[in-house]
Amino acid sequence: MSNSALSHFNSAGEAHMVDVGDKAVTQRAAICEGFIEMLPDTLALIMAGNHKKGDVLGIARIAGIMASKKTADLIPLCHPLPITHVDIQLQPQPEANRVHCLTTVKTNGQTGVEMEALMATQIALLTIYDMCKAVDRGMVIQGVRLLEKSGGKSGHWRLG
Repeated sequence: MSNSALSHFNSAGEAHMVDVGDKAVTQRAAICEGFIEMLPDTLALIMAGNHKKGDVLGIARIAGIMASKKTADLIPLCHPLPITHVDIQLQPQPEANRVHCLTTVKTNGQTGVEMEALMATQIALLTIYDMCKAVDRGMVIQGVRLLEKSGGKSGHWRLG
C-alpha cells in the first residue's frame, strides 16, 4: 500500500492532520467490543461487588467514557470531537471467565468516532485490569475491534 492511500500522509509521505473542514456535518456512530479474560475467582469477586476498591464495572464504565473524550489528546492526528453520547456495557460472561465490553459512541461532526469508541473500550478494560491486578496479574485483554460505523461520506460499515 502506498502512502497516498493513507489519509494521514501527504503526497510527500509526511504525517499530517486530515483537513475535514469541507466535509458535511452528519450524525456519526461507532460500535466496538473487547474482552478481558480472568480467573474464575476474579470474575466472581467482580460480580459479587465485594472488591475492596469498589464497583469495578461502574468505575471502568466511567473511565471509558472519560477516555472517549480524551482521544484527541492521546492519538496525535485525531480531531477533537463534540461527543454527543457514549454507552459502555460491561457484561460478565462466567461461562468464558471474562467480561465483555460493548461501546457505542456518537457525534454530529465532520469525522467519525471509531477511534473514540476503540479508546473507550480499551480504557474500560484496562481499568478492570488495574483494579483487579492485585488478585490476578494474568488477565488478558483481547478482541478489541470495530463492529460497526455509520455516517459520513463512506456511509455504513459492519464487520463481516
